[in-house]
Order: sequence, then C-alpha cells, then structure tokens
Amino acid sequence: MRRIFKNMGWLLGGRGFNAVLSLVYLALATRTLGLDGFGYFAIIVALGQTVTGLVNFQTWQFVVRWGAGPDGPARAAGFAVGLDLLSAFVGIVASALLVLTAQLWLPLPDELLWVAFGYCVVSLLSIRSTPTGLLRLRFQYARATAAEAVQPLIRAVGAGLAVLFMPTVTGFILAWAASEVAVAAALWIAALKQERLDLSEVSLTTIPREHPGTWRFVLSTNALGSLQVAGKQVMILLVGAIGGEAFAGGFRVASQLGQALVQLAQTVSKAIYPELVHAQERAAEIARRMANVALIGGVIAVAVAILAGREALALIAGEEFGVVYWAMVILAIGGAVELVGASLESLLVSAGRAGTAFIVRAVPMAIAFALLDVAMGWQGLKGAALCMLGASALAVIGFWVAILSQASIRIELDSDEGATGEKQAAE
Repeated sequence: MRRIFKNMGWLLGGRGFNAVLSLVYLALATRTLGLDGFGYFAIIVALGQTVTGLVNFQTWQFVVRWGAGPDGPARAAGFAVGLDLLSAFVGIVASALLVLTAQLWLPLPDELLWVAFGYCVVSLLSIRSTPTGLLRLRFQYARATAAEAVQPLIRAVGAGLAVLFMPTVTGFILAWAASEVAVAAALWIAALKQERLDLSEVSLTTIPREHPGTWRFVLSTNALGSLQVAGKQVMILLVGAIGGEAFAGGFRVASQLGQALVQLAQTVSKAIYPELVHAQERAAEIARRMANVALIGGVIAVAVAILAGREALALIAGEEFGVVYWAMVILAIGGAVELVGASLESLLVSAGRAGTAFIVRAVPMAIAFALLDVAMGWQGLKGAALCMLGASALAVIGFWVAILSQASIRIELDSDEGATGEKQAAE
C-alpha cells in the first residue's frame, strides 16, 4: 500500500500540474473561439482521440504483465511496438474514412476537414503506451510524470501563441498536435534511459507463441480501452451530431471540468494495476482499500462542483458557458462513481478477466448511446450527462457483481477440493 500511494502521489502530482495548465488553455480556447468555434475545435480533437483510442492497444499493460518474467521486458516491448505500428496503420486508414464522411453526420466546415485529418495522423504517430509501460514496469513513476508534464506545458504555451498569432481553430489544433509529439518524444527518451529497445525483438508472434491466450487478452484490453474513449470522445461527437457545434463545445467544457474525476480514476487504475499483477494473493484487499479511499475523495469533489462550479465556469470559460452548469454537476457525480469503480475494474483485468470487464462496460454504454437522442430531446446537455452517469453507475455495479461471483466460485471450488481431500483421507 505504501508503494501504491507513493506511485499515486507522483501520478496525482502530474495530474495536478495538468489540471492547473488545462484551466489556462481551456480559458484561452473558449474565450478566443467562442461557443461555436470551440465546438468545431472540440469535434476535431474528439475525432483524433476517438480514432487513436479505438485502434490503440493498451500496450503498457502487456509490458507490465509479460515484461516482469525471466526474459525481461525485451520481448514484451517488441510485441508492444509491433502492436503500435499496426495501430498507426489501421488508424490512418480509419481517419481517412471518418474525415471523408464527416460532413454527412458532423457540423464541420470544408476548410477544417484537412485540419481534422492531420490531427488524427499526428495523434496516431504519437501513441505512447509502450514507453509508459516500460517506466511503470520498473515503478519509475517520477520519470513518467516528468515526461508527461511536457504535454500540458506545450498546450498552454501553444494556446498562448495561438491567441497572439493565429486565433483560429487551426491555430489551437496546431498547439494540441505539437503537444502530442512532444510528450511522446519525452516518454520515449525517459523509457530508453531505463531499458534498451531491441528492434530485432519487434514481433507479433513471439509473445502469443509463449503465452496462450495472449490475443484474447490483447483484444479484450483494447476493447475495454476503446469503451473508455467512447465514454467521452465518441459522446462528444454524437452530441455534436445531434445538437450541433455549440452543443459539442458546451459538452466538452462540462466534461473537462466535471469529469476531472474520471481522469483521477484512470490515475488510480494505472497506479494499482502493476501492484495487483505482482501481488495476486492480496489483490482483493488492495482493491477494497482503494475503493474506500476513492469514495471519500468522490464525495468531496462532487460537493466542490456543486458549490463552486457555476463561478468556475464563468471565470474560466466565460458567461456564455454558464448554461452547462447542471451538465457539469451530473458529470462530476458520474466521475465520482467511476473513481470508486476504478480499483474494481483493475482487479478484474489483473485477474485475467478483461473480457468480463469489457462486457460490463459495453452493455451500459450501448444503452447510453441508444437513449442519447431521446435524452437530449428531453433535457439537452443535461440529458446527455444523465446518459453518461447511468452508464457509469451500471458499469460499477457490474464490476462489483462480477467480483462477488468470482469470489463465490473460488469458495465453492475450495470447499469441493477440501471435501475431496477428506474423502480420500478417509479411504
């Protein structure tokens, strides 16, 4: 637990630095571009992050899972790099198809289509999950945090330069693209100082040959990561498709401020996952303690959102974004729910049940997407936020039920083995 909290401290320190600077570049973007312009910006960023999230494998988990073996991280890293290259190729093709059809379902002007495609390509070429995994494998959270701090710093500086020299959607997208390249380079430099990357080990067959069930785990974690992206980025795209660019921009602001807790939940997962892999016998106890701590933090954060959210919106984004206050509060509650469920989800994945975790997330998310049009017709942005909250709540309940069922199965197996042993002894 001491090491978990130490690692969380580094991760949260990085998140805190990111949060402060994110308020700076969010304020610059919203006040410079206005509600409609920020909506276009939000749609382009969501397109890039959607494509990257959908095709990107969670290679840091593979490095942690298989890199700790007797052969070290060389083969695991080679497998991860192979998957990253595959992701980039597939993602570029998918980006071209998405951008070509964007105007059929998204409110995106002609002049911004090439900007959107370029941002998608840069995001794909800046995939950085593998170096992150190499650093986490050695518990080098301090180095990882320092490298990741490059992204918000470049974004803030780039946003300032955009305000001065190119106060347009394109200017802010260029700043975001530069930050993606910079943070990827920083993480690779930090990782290669710890581990040597042997390019001869780059292979998509070595690890699967040595570890049966590899591809099932790979596809399950990829699908699970894709759902996490869908929970935010795809939702922004769908909100824009249904309500227009102003709705997309408003939902982006509400999501970024209200769902800061989701980022905190992801931080908890990243800190706890290596420990759960290395300490399977104590995994349930570690997850339970982290869930209790998360519950307290979630309640405090929701209270802050309710009491200070309206003033924060006016101060950061401007008066015209005040209409998203209740959507922000609802998303904050959803973030608190995710915060509690983060350790439960990590427990399932670390136990090799990534497929179960995927199903538990997929069903509520599918329901949320199906109800989105009706919910927005009923309550606008608040309706979209309620869909997100419902999906999070159902997923966390599902994680808890899955863990309880796994525990009951284990108890039954243990009792059956004990009875068999006693029978054999009697005989």
